[in-house]
Amino acid sequence: MRKIFRELVSIEEAISRLYHHYKPKREVEVVDLLNAFGRVVAEDIYSKVDIPPFDRATMDGYAVRAEDTFEAEEDNPVVLKVIGYIEAGSNTDLEIKNGEAIEISTGAPIPKGANAVVMVEYTSRDNNDVFIYKPVTPGENIMGAGSDIMAGEMIVRKDTVLTQREIGVLSAAGFEEVKVYEKPKVAVISTGNELVTPGNKLDYGKIYDVNSYAICSAIKENGGKAIFLGIARDEEEEIRTKIIEGLKIAEIVICSGGTSAGMGDLMHRILNSVGKPGLIVHGVSVKPGKPTIIAVCDNKPVFGLPGYPTSALMIFEIFVAPLLRKIAGINVERRKVKAKLPLKVFSIVGRKEFLPVNVVEGVEGYTAYPVSGHYSGAITALSETDGFIEIPEYKAFLDSGEEVEVKLFSDELKLADLMIIGSHCIGIDVSLEVLRRRKPIFAKVINVGSSGGLMAVKRGEADIAGTHLLDESGVYNIPFLKKYGLIDKVYLVKGYIREQGFIIKKGNPKKIKGFEDLLRKDIALINRNPGSGTRILLDMELKGLAEKKGVEFEELKRKINGYNIEAKSHTAVAVAVLMGKADVGLGIKTVAVRYGLDFIPIRGEEYDFVIRKDRIEKEAVKLFLDVLKSKEFKRELEKVEGLIVTDKSGEIVNIM
Repeated sequence: MRKIFRELVSIEEAISRLYHHYKPKREVEVVDLLNAFGRVVAEDIYSKVDIPPFDRATMDGYAVRAEDTFEAEEDNPVVLKVIGYIEAGSNTDLEIKNGEAIEISTGAPIPKGANAVVMVEYTSRDNNDVFIYKPVTPGENIMGAGSDIMAGEMIVRKDTVLTQREIGVLSAAGFEEVKVYEKPKVAVISTGNELVTPGNKLDYGKIYDVNSYAICSAIKENGGKAIFLGIARDEEEEIRTKIIEGLKIAEIVICSGGTSAGMGDLMHRILNSVGKPGLIVHGVSVKPGKPTIIAVCDNKPVFGLPGYPTSALMIFEIFVAPLLRKIAGINVERRKVKAKLPLKVFSIVGRKEFLPVNVVEGVEGYTAYPVSGHYSGAITALSETDGFIEIPEYKAFLDSGEEVEVKLFSDELKLADLMIIGSHCIGIDVSLEVLRRRKPIFAKVINVGSSGGLMAVKRGEADIAGTHLLDESGVYNIPFLKKYGLIDKVYLVKGYIREQGFIIKKGNPKKIKGFEDLLRKDIALINRNPGSGTRILLDMELKGLAEKKGVEFEELKRKINGYNIEAKSHTAVAVAVLMGKADVGLGIKTVAVRYGLDFIPIRGEEYDFVIRKDRIEKEAVKLFLDVLKSKEFKRELEKVEGLIVTDKSGEIVNIM
């Protein structure tokens, strides 16, 4: 009989078991200064010398006795006799007496008898005479020995992460090497018959190995040294061999994949056979990451992470990252920020949930947008995620506007130069590519549908919203600006026309012709999310059909197979049709062509941009508007089938 999960435990219990059986140790090594960047100092470091080690000039000019210059004026200069020259790096026994000066370079040692340097700009020279036009005070333009750092002074504290600044100080103090914590070695193994190494041909049913590369990068980011041992097939002996190899060469072993119900017994046997005490956690009461495995084999931890990339990185952040940072001497706590949710989020009572989010800055602080597709294995969730929020196991939902704490994946939160939130469109990708050719900016795009984009603009979270909302009057977008109270707060900028219609399988095997075919029992629809322009268009057409048939709209919806199954983008609609999960979906021609599907046109829709008035002078927004008006953008957009440029693209519309 196959074991599913031996025992689901809480995160706290899993961590307790780990540290009960495993005692992490910090090891120290000595590295030369050129290789010390990013390493963590293992001891307090004290300077062995004064910095600077001698009195030195901070300006080019003349070393003098300050008292000899007190009478100097611009129209009545003091004349001193030049008795020599000292350059940086020289060792001199020259001495200045009353009425004398020595020419000196920046960084050169101050000669005996001198107590100031007159900048060369306030002098003129005539053979061996120098004319001083401005007096100096004692100590002026001189850095005294030890005035920066004195011998015996602490210059770098223990547990400091070395940057170019600390390394510069250490080199100035004469250190050629430094004691740092060793980076914990982590062996990484990906398991799965379906995995292929990037760069190789991808046969049907296979996928590229994502986790190995993402996890190895996460290990490095958290102070560890990743050792990739390759892909293991779903065979007991192959997995066991790689785990044993990992235990020999590393302090920690990570396996990704191979943790789900089908592989549970296999990993259970392997981990109990390679070291004591073996498996200590098989299943954690958390979403995502329920099948997480933790073992300790002869005082070396082994982690089994889920196969989905985002889920794997979430579990890595919970269990592995704090451990690595602890061993590497890095601050264990990640940076956290407070944010508000823009929408209601549902959860499952009984399991703690970690929800990946994208953080944007609004008028009243940060907003945390949930990232779609993270549980289904969507790879895009990786690049869109800034961090995650924790939903307690006793909560069924978090309300729209509720404040949450976001734990960031990186110690720095990089905010976008240009924030676009709204309806998904390939045309935005084209515009941003043209923009980046002109000036490299960091732009973020969050696809939440047209209505969600308008609300994001209203809250100040977005600079720009892409929208294609059709009113029952047949007018695009403007009626909705009135509905959302945005008329006096935004500009409407014309974009382009998109061909909207039915996306169907190649050859149209179900002989779909129009909306009435959606009522057929043999037709499965993939719908769009509420608030999207495409969903609004579909509902308008279905309301017309319901009126024609003399039935209620709600009754008509119930007859459509798949009406309540939603995709958050046009691409997701096309993929659902391509994979056979649906027979038809409403979307744009562009994605149908991209995925080799057929397309039945319904109408050309106006895809426009809504821009906050208080952002119109923002540099990134002005660049975006320039792109919309450019011939270059129009040329690039014309290459995309299903998108049509008009003469009005980039034009601001009078909406008052």
